[in-house]
Amino acid sequence: MSSQKIVSAEQAIKLIHDGDTVGVGGFVGCMHPEEISIAIEDAYLKSGAPKDLTLVYCAGQGDGKEKGLNHLGHEGLVKRVVGGHWNLAPKLQQLAMDNKIEAYNLPQGTICHLIRDIAGGRPGTITHVGLGTFVDPDLDGGKLNAKTTEDIVHKIKIHSKEYLLYDAFPIDVAIVRGTYADTDGNISFEREAVELEMLPLCQAAKNSGGRVIAQVENVVEKGTLDARLVKIPGFLVDAIVIAKPENHMQTFGTQYNPAMSGEIRVPVTALDPLPLDIRKVIGRRAAMELPKDSITNLGIGMPEAVASVAAEEGISDTIILTLESGPNGGIPQSGNDFGAAVNADCVLNQPSQFDFYDGGGIDVAYLGLAQMDKHGNVNVSKFGPRIAGCGGFINITQNAKKVVYCGTFTAGGLSVSVGDGELHIDKEGTIHKLLADVEHITFSGKYAVEAKQPVLYVTERAVFQLTKKGVELIEIAPGVDLDKDVLGHMDFKPIVSDYLKKMDPRIFTDEKMGVML
Repeated sequence: MSSQKIVSAEQAIKLIHDGDTVGVGGFVGCMHPEEISIAIEDAYLKSGAPKDLTLVYCAGQGDGKEKGLNHLGHEGLVKRVVGGHWNLAPKLQQLAMDNKIEAYNLPQGTICHLIRDIAGGRPGTITHVGLGTFVDPDLDGGKLNAKTTEDIVHKIKIHSKEYLLYDAFPIDVAIVRGTYADTDGNISFEREAVELEMLPLCQAAKNSGGRVIAQVENVVEKGTLDARLVKIPGFLVDAIVIAKPENHMQTFGTQYNPAMSGEIRVPVTALDPLPLDIRKVIGRRAAMELPKDSITNLGIGMPEAVASVAAEEGISDTIILTLESGPNGGIPQSGNDFGAAVNADCVLNQPSQFDFYDGGGIDVAYLGLAQMDKHGNVNVSKFGPRIAGCGGFINITQNAKKVVYCGTFTAGGLSVSVGDGELHIDKEGTIHKLLADVEHITFSGKYAVEAKQPVLYVTERAVFQLTKKGVELIEIAPGVDLDKDVLGHMDFKPIVSDYLKKMDPRIFTDEKMGVML
Protein backbone atom coordinates (compact mmCIF):
# COMPACT_ATOMS: atom_id res chain seq x y z
CA MET A 1 0.00 0.00 0.00
CA SER A 2 1.26 3.49 -0.88
CA SER A 3 0.46 4.72 2.63
CA GLN A 4 3.32 2.56 3.86
CA LYS A 5 5.57 5.45 2.81
CA ILE A 6 4.37 7.34 5.89
CA VAL A 7 6.83 6.54 8.68
CA SER A 8 8.37 8.08 11.76
CA ALA A 9 11.58 10.07 11.48
CA GLU A 10 13.37 7.27 13.34
CA GLN A 11 12.20 4.71 10.76
CA ALA A 12 12.98 6.99 7.82
CA ILE A 13 16.62 7.52 8.68
CA LYS A 14 17.21 3.77 8.54
CA LEU A 15 17.33 4.41 4.79
CA ILE A 16 20.64 6.21 5.44
CA HIS A 17 23.58 3.79 5.47
CA ASP A 18 27.11 4.27 6.77
CA GLY A 19 29.27 6.02 4.18
CA ASP A 20 26.34 7.40 2.15
CA THR A 21 26.42 10.69 0.30
CA VAL A 22 23.47 12.67 1.65
CA GLY A 23 22.05 15.80 0.02
CA VAL A 24 19.99 18.14 2.24
CA GLY A 25 17.80 20.91 0.84
CA GLY A 26 17.14 24.22 2.55
CA PHE A 27 18.12 27.90 2.81
CA VAL A 28 18.91 29.26 6.31
CA GLY A 29 15.65 27.97 7.86
CA CYS A 30 13.48 27.98 4.73
CA MET A 31 12.49 24.40 3.86
CA HIS A 32 15.12 22.82 6.10
CA PRO A 33 13.91 19.34 7.21
CA GLU A 34 14.54 19.97 10.91
CA GLU A 35 12.64 16.91 12.20
CA ILE A 36 14.82 14.59 10.14
CA SER A 37 18.04 16.39 11.05
CA ILE A 38 17.20 15.97 14.73
CA ALA A 39 16.50 12.27 14.21
CA ILE A 40 19.87 11.72 12.51
CA GLU A 41 21.67 13.42 15.39
CA ASP A 42 19.76 11.44 18.02
CA ALA A 43 20.42 8.12 16.26
CA TYR A 44 24.13 8.81 15.93
CA LEU A 45 24.52 9.87 19.56
CA LYS A 46 22.65 6.75 20.74
CA SER A 47 24.01 4.10 18.40
CA GLY A 48 26.93 5.54 16.44
CA ALA A 49 25.01 5.20 13.16
CA PRO A 50 24.69 6.47 10.54
CA LYS A 51 28.34 7.41 10.32
CA ASP A 52 31.01 8.56 7.85
CA LEU A 53 28.50 10.47 5.74
CA THR A 54 29.37 12.82 2.91
CA LEU A 55 27.10 15.84 3.33
CA VAL A 56 26.17 17.93 0.30
CA TYR A 57 24.14 21.14 0.43
CA CYS A 58 23.75 24.34 -1.59
CA ALA A 59 22.80 27.15 0.81
CA GLY A 60 23.79 27.43 4.45
CA GLN A 61 21.18 25.94 6.76
CA GLY A 62 21.09 26.88 10.41
CA ASP A 63 20.55 29.57 12.99
CA GLY A 64 24.22 29.99 13.83
CA LYS A 65 23.69 27.93 17.00
CA GLU A 66 21.91 24.57 17.24
CA LYS A 67 19.41 24.22 14.40
CA GLY A 68 19.72 23.03 10.83
CA LEU A 69 22.94 21.34 9.78
CA ASN A 70 24.38 21.92 13.25
CA HIS A 71 22.61 18.67 14.17
CA LEU A 72 25.10 16.86 11.94
CA GLY A 73 28.16 18.54 13.44
CA HIS A 74 29.55 15.53 15.29
CA GLU A 75 32.91 13.93 14.67
CA GLY A 76 32.34 10.57 13.04
CA LEU A 77 28.84 11.34 11.82
CA VAL A 78 30.23 13.15 8.75
CA LYS A 79 33.56 12.56 7.05
CA ARG A 80 33.23 15.03 4.15
CA VAL A 81 31.22 18.19 3.55
CA VAL A 82 30.65 19.88 0.20
CA GLY A 83 28.73 23.06 0.97
CA GLY A 84 27.99 26.51 -0.31
CA HIS A 85 28.01 28.38 3.02
CA TRP A 86 29.36 27.43 6.44
CA ASN A 87 28.77 30.35 8.80
CA LEU A 88 25.29 29.27 9.96
CA ALA A 89 26.55 25.83 11.02
CA PRO A 90 29.36 26.54 13.51
CA LYS A 91 29.44 22.91 14.67
CA LEU A 92 30.33 21.71 11.17
CA GLN A 93 32.62 24.70 10.81
CA GLN A 94 34.55 23.70 13.92
CA LEU A 95 35.10 20.17 12.61
CA ALA A 96 36.60 21.66 9.44
CA MET A 97 38.74 24.12 11.39
CA ASP A 98 40.02 21.28 13.58
CA ASN A 99 40.91 19.27 10.45
CA LYS A 100 38.59 16.43 11.49
CA ILE A 101 36.60 16.28 8.24
CA GLU A 102 37.28 16.85 4.56
CA ALA A 103 35.80 20.26 3.79
CA TYR A 104 34.96 21.90 0.48
CA ASN A 105 33.37 25.26 -0.21
CA LEU A 106 31.91 25.68 -3.70
CA PRO A 107 29.67 28.44 -5.07
CA GLN A 108 26.09 27.96 -3.93
CA GLY A 109 24.57 28.35 -7.38
CA THR A 110 27.08 25.98 -8.91
CA ILE A 111 26.18 23.27 -6.39
CA CYS A 112 22.52 23.80 -7.39
CA HIS A 113 23.44 23.28 -11.01
CA LEU A 114 25.68 20.32 -10.16
CA ILE A 115 22.77 18.58 -8.41
CA ARG A 116 20.66 19.16 -11.52
CA ASP A 117 23.46 17.79 -13.71
CA ILE A 118 23.77 14.70 -11.49
CA ALA A 119 20.03 14.19 -11.98
CA GLY A 120 20.55 14.43 -15.74
CA GLY A 121 23.38 11.90 -15.77
CA ARG A 122 25.98 14.44 -16.90
CA PRO A 123 29.65 14.16 -15.90
CA GLY A 124 29.59 17.42 -13.99
CA THR A 125 28.93 21.13 -14.27
CA ILE A 126 30.95 23.22 -16.71
CA THR A 127 30.93 26.93 -15.95
CA HIS A 128 33.08 30.05 -15.80
CA VAL A 129 31.88 30.65 -12.22
CA GLY A 130 34.79 30.47 -9.77
CA LEU A 131 37.63 31.29 -12.17
CA GLY A 132 40.25 33.39 -10.41
CA THR A 133 38.77 32.76 -6.95
CA PHE A 134 39.78 30.30 -4.22
CA VAL A 135 37.61 27.69 -6.00
CA ASP A 136 39.93 27.78 -9.03
CA PRO A 137 42.28 24.74 -8.94
CA ASP A 138 45.16 27.16 -9.64
CA LEU A 139 44.48 28.46 -6.10
CA ASP A 140 42.76 26.18 -3.54
CA GLY A 141 40.26 24.26 -5.66
CA GLY A 142 37.61 24.91 -3.02
CA LYS A 143 39.53 22.97 -0.35
CA LEU A 144 39.34 24.44 3.16
CA ASN A 145 41.85 22.48 5.24
CA ALA A 146 44.87 20.17 5.10
CA LYS A 147 42.76 17.01 5.41
CA THR A 148 41.04 17.83 2.12
CA THR A 149 43.21 16.62 -0.76
CA GLU A 150 41.02 15.24 -3.55
CA ASP A 151 40.55 17.51 -6.56
CA ILE A 152 36.87 17.86 -7.38
CA VAL A 153 37.21 21.01 -9.53
CA HIS A 154 39.27 20.98 -12.73
CA LYS A 155 40.25 23.62 -15.26
CA ILE A 156 39.39 22.77 -18.87
CA LYS A 157 39.35 24.56 -22.21
CA ILE A 158 36.49 24.72 -24.71
CA HIS A 159 37.14 26.59 -27.97
CA SER A 160 40.35 27.98 -26.41
CA LYS A 161 38.43 29.49 -23.49
CA GLU A 162 38.96 28.42 -19.87
CA TYR A 163 36.16 26.92 -17.78
CA LEU A 164 35.85 24.97 -14.55
CA LEU A 165 34.50 21.43 -14.43
CA TYR A 166 32.88 20.50 -11.12
CA ASP A 167 32.80 16.70 -10.85
CA ALA A 168 29.48 14.88 -10.56
CA PHE A 169 29.07 12.10 -7.96
CA PRO A 170 26.23 9.79 -6.93
CA ILE A 171 23.79 10.99 -4.27
CA ASP A 172 22.63 8.09 -2.13
CA VAL A 173 19.99 9.90 -0.06
CA ALA A 174 18.08 13.13 -0.62
CA ILE A 175 16.45 14.76 2.40
CA VAL A 176 13.85 17.33 1.37
CA ARG A 177 10.74 19.03 2.63
CA GLY A 178 7.34 20.21 1.45
CA THR A 179 3.97 21.25 2.86
CA TYR A 180 1.60 18.34 2.18
CA ALA A 181 2.06 14.82 0.88
CA ASP A 182 -0.71 12.58 -0.34
CA THR A 183 -0.69 8.87 0.36
CA ASP A 184 1.09 8.25 -2.96
CA GLY A 185 3.94 10.54 -1.88
CA ASN A 186 3.13 13.49 -4.16
CA ILE A 187 4.35 16.61 -2.36
CA SER A 188 3.11 20.19 -2.61
CA PHE A 189 4.83 23.40 -1.49
CA GLU A 190 1.94 25.84 -0.99
CA ARG A 191 2.88 27.01 2.52
CA GLU A 192 6.62 27.19 1.82
CA ALA A 193 8.42 30.49 1.22
CA VAL A 194 10.64 29.09 -1.56
CA GLU A 195 11.12 26.04 -3.81
CA LEU A 196 14.92 25.81 -3.85
CA GLU A 197 16.56 22.70 -5.36
CA MET A 198 14.19 20.13 -3.84
CA LEU A 199 13.03 18.54 -7.10
CA PRO A 200 16.47 18.11 -8.76
CA LEU A 201 17.84 16.78 -5.47
CA CYS A 202 15.17 14.06 -5.48
CA GLN A 203 15.81 13.33 -9.15
CA ALA A 204 19.55 13.15 -8.56
CA ALA A 205 19.13 10.62 -5.74
CA LYS A 206 16.70 8.43 -7.70
CA ASN A 207 18.85 8.47 -10.84
CA SER A 208 21.86 7.56 -8.68
CA GLY A 209 19.97 4.51 -7.41
CA GLY A 210 19.38 6.23 -4.07
CA ARG A 211 16.50 7.01 -1.70
CA VAL A 212 14.40 10.09 -0.93
CA ILE A 213 13.14 11.10 2.52
CA ALA A 214 10.62 13.93 2.67
CA GLN A 215 9.42 15.93 5.67
CA VAL A 216 5.93 17.43 5.46
CA GLU A 217 3.44 19.28 7.60
CA ASN A 218 0.66 16.76 7.03
CA VAL A 219 -0.59 13.96 4.80
CA VAL A 220 -3.79 14.13 2.73
CA GLU A 221 -5.75 11.57 0.75
CA LYS A 222 -4.57 10.51 -2.69
CA GLY A 223 -6.01 12.69 -5.46
CA THR A 224 -6.86 15.69 -3.25
CA LEU A 225 -3.81 17.85 -4.06
CA ASP A 226 -4.01 20.38 -6.89
CA ALA A 227 -1.59 18.93 -9.45
CA ARG A 228 -0.34 22.44 -10.24
CA LEU A 229 0.90 22.77 -6.67
CA VAL A 230 2.66 19.40 -6.60
CA LYS A 231 6.40 19.99 -7.01
CA ILE A 232 7.75 16.49 -6.26
CA PRO A 233 6.00 13.48 -7.84
CA GLY A 234 5.30 10.57 -5.55
CA PHE A 235 7.32 8.00 -7.49
CA LEU A 236 10.50 9.83 -6.38
CA VAL A 237 9.68 9.57 -2.67
CA ASP A 238 10.52 6.57 -0.48
CA ALA A 239 9.60 7.83 2.98
CA ILE A 240 7.34 10.59 4.30
CA VAL A 241 7.79 12.04 7.79
CA ILE A 242 5.09 14.19 9.39
CA ALA A 243 6.91 16.81 11.44
CA LYS A 244 6.00 18.43 14.72
CA PRO A 245 4.96 22.08 14.17
CA GLU A 246 8.02 23.39 16.01
CA ASN A 247 10.24 21.44 13.60
CA HIS A 248 8.40 22.62 10.51
CA MET A 249 8.61 26.39 10.84
CA GLN A 250 8.33 28.36 7.62
CA THR A 251 11.70 29.91 8.50
CA PHE A 252 13.83 29.71 11.63
CA GLY A 253 12.41 33.11 12.55
CA THR A 254 8.70 32.69 11.72
CA GLN A 255 6.32 29.81 12.30
CA TYR A 256 4.10 30.79 9.38
CA ASN A 257 3.37 33.97 7.44
CA PRO A 258 1.11 33.51 4.40
CA ALA A 259 2.59 36.68 2.85
CA MET A 260 5.92 34.83 2.61
CA SER A 261 4.36 31.96 0.66
CA GLY A 262 2.41 34.18 -1.72
CA GLU A 263 -0.98 33.14 -0.38
CA ILE A 264 -1.85 36.73 0.51
CA ARG A 265 -0.42 40.18 -0.01
CA VAL A 266 -0.24 42.46 2.99
CA PRO A 267 -0.26 46.25 3.07
CA VAL A 268 3.22 47.57 3.66
CA THR A 269 3.25 50.40 6.15
CA ALA A 270 5.85 53.13 5.86
CA LEU A 271 9.17 52.05 7.29
CA ASP A 272 10.86 54.21 9.85
CA PRO A 273 13.91 55.87 8.25
CA LEU A 274 17.29 54.61 9.33
CA PRO A 275 19.08 56.78 11.89
CA LEU A 276 21.83 58.95 10.48
CA ASP A 277 24.76 56.63 11.18
CA ILE A 278 27.48 54.69 9.35
CA ARG A 279 24.99 52.22 7.92
CA LYS A 280 22.79 54.92 6.44
CA VAL A 281 25.78 56.84 5.05
CA ILE A 282 27.02 53.76 3.20
CA GLY A 283 23.49 52.84 2.08
CA ARG A 284 22.89 56.33 0.70
CA ARG A 285 26.11 56.48 -1.28
CA ALA A 286 25.53 52.97 -2.62
CA ALA A 287 21.91 53.77 -3.59
CA MET A 288 23.23 56.53 -5.85
CA GLU A 289 24.50 53.74 -8.13
CA LEU A 290 21.01 52.32 -8.75
CA PRO A 291 20.00 52.55 -12.40
CA LYS A 292 16.31 53.11 -13.10
CA ASP A 293 14.24 49.92 -13.45
CA SER A 294 17.21 47.85 -12.34
CA ILE A 295 17.20 44.19 -11.32
CA THR A 296 19.25 43.97 -8.15
CA ASN A 297 20.50 41.58 -5.51
CA LEU A 298 21.24 42.74 -1.98
CA GLY A 299 23.56 40.79 0.28
CA ILE A 300 22.71 40.35 3.94
CA GLY A 301 24.01 42.93 6.44
CA MET A 302 25.28 46.32 5.34
CA PRO A 303 23.84 46.12 1.78
CA GLU A 304 20.33 45.82 3.25
CA ALA A 305 20.57 49.55 4.02
CA VAL A 306 20.20 50.21 0.27
CA ALA A 307 16.60 48.93 0.40
CA SER A 308 15.82 51.11 3.43
CA VAL A 309 17.26 54.18 1.74
CA ALA A 310 15.34 53.43 -1.46
CA ALA A 311 12.10 53.19 0.55
CA GLU A 312 12.77 56.48 2.36
CA GLU A 313 13.58 58.22 -0.92
CA GLY A 314 10.43 56.88 -2.58
CA ILE A 315 12.24 54.99 -5.34
CA SER A 316 11.50 51.40 -4.29
CA ASP A 317 8.99 50.97 -7.11
CA THR A 318 11.68 51.69 -9.69
CA ILE A 319 13.90 48.74 -8.70
CA ILE A 320 13.32 44.99 -8.61
CA LEU A 321 14.86 43.20 -5.65
CA THR A 322 15.76 39.54 -6.08
CA LEU A 323 17.10 36.85 -3.75
CA GLU A 324 19.25 33.89 -4.78
CA SER A 325 16.76 31.60 -3.02
CA GLY A 326 14.20 32.41 -5.73
CA PRO A 327 11.93 35.37 -4.80
CA ASN A 328 11.66 38.21 -7.31
CA GLY A 329 10.06 41.48 -6.27
CA GLY A 330 8.48 42.13 -2.89
CA ILE A 331 10.39 42.81 0.31
CA PRO A 332 13.31 40.49 1.13
CA GLN A 333 13.43 39.44 4.77
CA SER A 334 16.54 39.31 6.95
CA GLY A 335 18.02 37.47 9.93
CA ASN A 336 16.52 34.01 10.47
CA ASP A 337 13.88 34.88 7.83
CA PHE A 338 16.55 35.47 5.16
CA GLY A 339 15.69 33.70 1.93
CA ALA A 340 12.00 34.59 2.15
CA ALA A 341 10.27 37.68 0.79
CA VAL A 342 6.94 39.27 1.68
CA ASN A 343 4.64 40.11 -1.28
CA ALA A 344 6.95 38.57 -3.89
CA ASP A 345 5.81 38.84 -7.50
CA CYS A 346 7.31 35.48 -8.42
CA VAL A 347 9.28 32.69 -6.73
CA LEU A 348 11.57 30.63 -8.95
CA ASN A 349 13.38 27.47 -7.97
CA GLN A 350 16.97 28.15 -6.92
CA PRO A 351 18.75 26.56 -9.94
CA SER A 352 16.65 28.69 -12.31
CA GLN A 353 17.40 31.85 -10.33
CA PHE A 354 21.11 31.11 -10.62
CA ASP A 355 20.74 30.44 -14.36
CA PHE A 356 19.60 34.06 -14.64
CA TYR A 357 22.34 35.32 -12.32
CA ASP A 358 25.16 33.39 -14.00
CA GLY A 359 24.06 34.64 -17.41
CA GLY A 360 24.45 38.27 -16.38
CA GLY A 361 20.84 39.11 -15.50
CA ILE A 362 21.56 41.30 -12.47
CA ASP A 363 22.03 44.98 -13.34
CA VAL A 364 23.72 45.87 -10.07
CA ALA A 365 24.60 43.74 -7.04
CA TYR A 366 25.30 45.05 -3.55
CA LEU A 367 27.48 42.82 -1.38
CA GLY A 368 29.33 43.14 1.88
CA LEU A 369 32.96 44.22 2.17
CA ALA A 370 34.93 42.26 4.77
CA GLN A 371 38.41 42.59 3.26
CA MET A 372 39.72 44.08 0.01
CA ASP A 373 43.24 44.46 -1.36
CA LYS A 374 45.38 46.39 -3.82
CA HIS A 375 44.28 44.11 -6.68
CA GLY A 376 40.58 44.77 -6.02
CA ASN A 377 40.12 41.24 -4.63
CA VAL A 378 37.50 40.80 -1.91
CA ASN A 379 37.39 38.19 0.84
CA VAL A 380 34.18 37.23 2.65
CA SER A 381 34.79 33.48 2.91
CA LYS A 382 37.73 32.65 5.21
CA PHE A 383 39.52 34.58 7.95
CA GLY A 384 42.45 32.78 9.54
CA PRO A 385 41.06 29.42 10.63
CA ARG A 386 37.45 30.68 10.65
CA ILE A 387 35.37 29.49 7.70
CA ALA A 388 32.42 31.59 6.60
CA GLY A 389 31.96 30.26 3.08
CA CYS A 390 31.07 32.01 -0.15
CA GLY A 391 27.37 31.15 -0.48
CA GLY A 392 26.02 32.72 -3.66
CA PHE A 393 28.60 35.52 -3.51
CA ILE A 394 30.78 34.23 -6.36
CA ASN A 395 27.87 33.54 -8.72
CA ILE A 396 26.40 36.98 -8.04
CA THR A 397 29.50 39.18 -8.02
CA GLN A 398 31.25 37.50 -10.94
CA ASN A 399 28.29 37.94 -13.26
CA ALA A 400 26.42 41.11 -12.32
CA LYS A 401 26.70 43.95 -14.82
CA LYS A 402 27.96 46.13 -11.97
CA VAL A 403 29.06 45.35 -8.40
CA VAL A 404 29.00 47.71 -5.43
CA TYR A 405 30.73 46.54 -2.25
CA CYS A 406 29.47 48.09 0.97
CA GLY A 407 31.29 48.12 4.29
CA THR A 408 33.02 50.17 6.94
CA PHE A 409 36.56 51.37 6.29
CA THR A 410 37.94 49.77 9.46
CA ALA A 411 36.53 47.38 12.05
CA GLY A 412 36.95 46.81 15.77
CA GLY A 413 35.52 49.75 17.70
CA LEU A 414 35.03 52.29 14.89
CA SER A 415 32.85 55.22 15.96
CA VAL A 416 31.88 58.24 13.86
CA SER A 417 29.59 61.24 14.10
CA VAL A 418 27.55 62.43 11.14
CA GLY A 419 25.74 65.70 10.54
CA ASP A 420 25.71 69.09 8.86
CA GLY A 421 27.05 67.61 5.66
CA GLU A 422 30.19 66.09 7.22
CA LEU A 423 31.58 62.93 8.79
CA HIS A 424 34.04 62.89 11.68
CA ILE A 425 36.04 59.95 13.03
CA ASP A 426 35.51 59.90 16.81
CA LYS A 427 37.31 56.61 17.42
CA GLU A 428 39.23 54.69 14.77
CA GLY A 429 38.73 50.96 14.32
CA THR A 430 41.62 48.76 15.36
CA ILE A 431 41.35 46.33 12.42
CA HIS A 432 42.40 47.26 8.89
CA LYS A 433 40.11 45.93 6.17
CA LEU A 434 41.99 47.36 3.18
CA LEU A 435 44.96 45.01 2.99
CA ALA A 436 47.93 44.49 0.72
CA ASP A 437 46.57 40.99 -0.02
CA VAL A 438 43.36 39.36 1.18
CA GLU A 439 43.53 36.00 2.92
CA HIS A 440 41.06 34.28 0.58
CA ILE A 441 39.98 35.42 -2.88
CA THR A 442 36.18 35.27 -3.00
CA PHE A 443 36.05 37.95 -5.71
CA SER A 444 38.83 38.29 -8.27
CA GLY A 445 39.71 41.84 -9.27
CA LYS A 446 41.81 40.51 -12.16
CA TYR A 447 38.85 38.56 -13.54
CA ALA A 448 36.60 41.63 -13.21
CA VAL A 449 39.07 43.85 -15.06
CA GLU A 450 39.37 41.33 -17.88
CA ALA A 451 35.57 41.14 -18.07
CA LYS A 452 35.37 44.98 -18.08
CA GLN A 453 33.01 44.82 -15.12
CA PRO A 454 32.44 48.12 -13.24
CA VAL A 455 33.27 47.65 -9.55
CA LEU A 456 32.88 50.18 -6.71
CA TYR A 457 33.91 49.88 -3.07
CA VAL A 458 31.81 52.16 -0.84
CA THR A 459 32.77 52.96 2.75
CA GLU A 460 31.58 55.67 5.11
CA ARG A 461 34.61 57.87 4.39
CA ALA A 462 35.90 56.89 0.95
CA VAL A 463 34.80 55.45 -2.37
CA PHE A 464 37.12 53.45 -4.62
CA GLN A 465 36.75 52.03 -8.12
CA LEU A 466 38.57 49.17 -9.82
CA THR A 467 40.70 50.11 -12.85
CA LYS A 468 43.20 48.35 -15.11
CA LYS A 469 45.99 49.93 -13.09
CA GLY A 470 44.56 48.98 -9.70
CA VAL A 471 42.27 50.37 -7.02
CA GLU A 472 41.58 54.08 -7.44
CA LEU A 473 40.35 56.43 -4.72
CA ILE A 474 37.70 58.68 -6.30
CA GLU A 475 35.81 60.25 -3.37
CA ILE A 476 36.35 61.09 0.29
CA ALA A 477 33.80 62.27 2.84
CA PRO A 478 33.60 65.94 3.80
CA GLY A 479 35.21 66.37 7.21
CA VAL A 480 37.86 63.63 6.90
CA ASP A 481 41.56 64.12 6.22
CA LEU A 482 42.96 62.27 3.20
CA ASP A 483 46.28 61.31 4.75
CA LYS A 484 45.29 60.83 8.40
CA ASP A 485 41.84 59.26 8.05
CA VAL A 486 42.10 57.42 4.73
CA LEU A 487 45.61 56.64 3.46
CA GLY A 488 46.91 56.25 7.01
CA HIS A 489 44.64 53.25 7.63
CA MET A 490 45.31 51.30 4.44
CA ASP A 491 47.94 48.59 3.99
CA PHE A 492 48.49 49.61 0.38
CA LYS A 493 48.68 52.89 -1.48
CA PRO A 494 45.80 53.31 -3.91
CA ILE A 495 45.82 55.36 -7.06
CA VAL A 496 44.51 58.76 -6.01
CA SER A 497 42.33 60.18 -8.75
CA ASP A 498 43.36 63.45 -10.36
CA TYR A 499 39.69 64.29 -10.02
CA LEU A 500 39.32 63.27 -6.37
CA LYS A 501 36.15 64.85 -5.04
CA LYS A 502 34.09 65.08 -1.90
CA MET A 503 31.21 62.66 -1.39
CA ASP A 504 27.82 64.35 -1.84
CA PRO A 505 27.17 66.38 1.36
CA ARG A 506 23.47 65.38 1.23
CA ILE A 507 24.60 61.92 2.35
CA PHE A 508 25.57 63.38 5.72
CA THR A 509 22.42 65.36 6.56
CA ASP A 510 19.16 64.46 8.31
CA GLU A 511 16.94 65.45 5.40
CA LYS A 512 16.02 63.18 2.52
CA MET A 513 18.60 63.24 -0.24
CA GLY A 514 16.16 63.48 -3.12
CA VAL A 515 17.79 60.62 -5.05
CA MET A 516 16.52 60.57 -8.62
CA LEU A 517 17.00 57.54 -10.86
